[in-house]
Amino acid sequence: MLTTGLAFAAEPIKVGVTGPYTGGSSSMGVSMRDGVKLAITEINKAGGVLGRQLQAVERDDEAKNERGVQIAQELINKEKVVATLGFINTGVALASQRFYQEAKIPVFNNVATGSIVTQQFKAPEFPDNYIFRNAAHDSIQAPMIVEEAIGRRGFKKVAILADSTNYGQLGREDLEKALTAKGVKAVAVEKFNIKDVDMTAQLLKAKEAGAEAILTYAIGPELAQIANGMTKLGWKVPMVGSWTLSMANFIDNAGPGGEGARMPQTFIQEANTVKRKAFIDGYLKTFKPKNNRIDSPVSAAQGYDSVYLLAAAIKQAGSTDGVKIREALENLQTKVEGVVTTYDKPFTHDDHEAITANIPVFGEVKGSRVVYAYEEDSKKGSDIRTKAAKKEAAAKQPAKK
Repeated sequence: MLTTGLAFAAEPIKVGVTGPYTGGSSSMGVSMRDGVKLAITEINKAGGVLGRQLQAVERDDEAKNERGVQIAQELINKEKVVATLGFINTGVALASQRFYQEAKIPVFNNVATGSIVTQQFKAPEFPDNYIFRNAAHDSIQAPMIVEEAIGRRGFKKVAILADSTNYGQLGREDLEKALTAKGVKAVAVEKFNIKDVDMTAQLLKAKEAGAEAILTYAIGPELAQIANGMTKLGWKVPMVGSWTLSMANFIDNAGPGGEGARMPQTFIQEANTVKRKAFIDGYLKTFKPKNNRIDSPVSAAQGYDSVYLLAAAIKQAGSTDGVKIREALENLQTKVEGVVTTYDKPFTHDDHEAITANIPVFGEVKGSRVVYAYEEDSKKGSDIRTKAAKKEAAAKQPAKK
């Protein structure tokens, strides 16, 4: 009997890790998964949580909504996970997370950025929301992109190129709102599908409309086709877009055509703090990515941090019960030192966004990797940007018209 009791006491705490580990989104998915695995290894080496080891239950959702739904049901009903980390694609998140909401199991969106993701289950219809996020949502990124193009760099005419997914089209809407707030209308708004390889028609419309910059909302492979399409046309204007311009499969497939592309980043692969150096060194040593470059540094860093946030909540709750974990997340009593930021009360009952507009900086593709776009951000890289108070964060958002 004693042996059985000990075995039961040592049961691992199962955590779902779901994302696309194959296909066009895989550089984000694999980097996120590996960031999660690194954090789990560190926590387990230090004794685990509540005297139990964390166990990742990994599933490849292939960036497909229907696959995400199947996985959610499997992780909840069969694997009995206490929480799930991941969701790279906004569409997959929106299709899948309702099952977690119904089961009262917390979800960490550590990569999906669609603004609606954490707003899907709002009061009064849903008194409690089980969906959390530690990525910079699109209502933060879109105004940053527009400010960079119109405000900082002074372009008067911009075109928007966005893919046809939920991610691309919701992002396009956010870009158009941010442009409207500046009194600007895009000279061309063009759409394309995942796996499209010829962007000539869309680029010609943007060129003929006099676009001085292209604003993008898409993922790596198609973004590379935009850059390559411009090279073929002999037309080069700056690309400024969402954080996905930092994906390895954009940088590598676009080659010289991708140089100079700029995007908001919560994390740039630079060892400018002790914590970041340990994370980067640990990641490179464990996973050995090509050219010592993390395929998607943002995804890896946010994946890593999500584990530490979850572990802190389980520890505070003294339980793996979903309701208690949610309550702990909404009122974390300890600061959590991550690689993106130090999380000090990152969530409340009504605010499930850990990242505010003051945290991301602009990255730029240079020499096949992402570096700080601005010298002042690089110089202050070791300064930890922490979550702004609600009032300050709201002041950084564009006025709604």
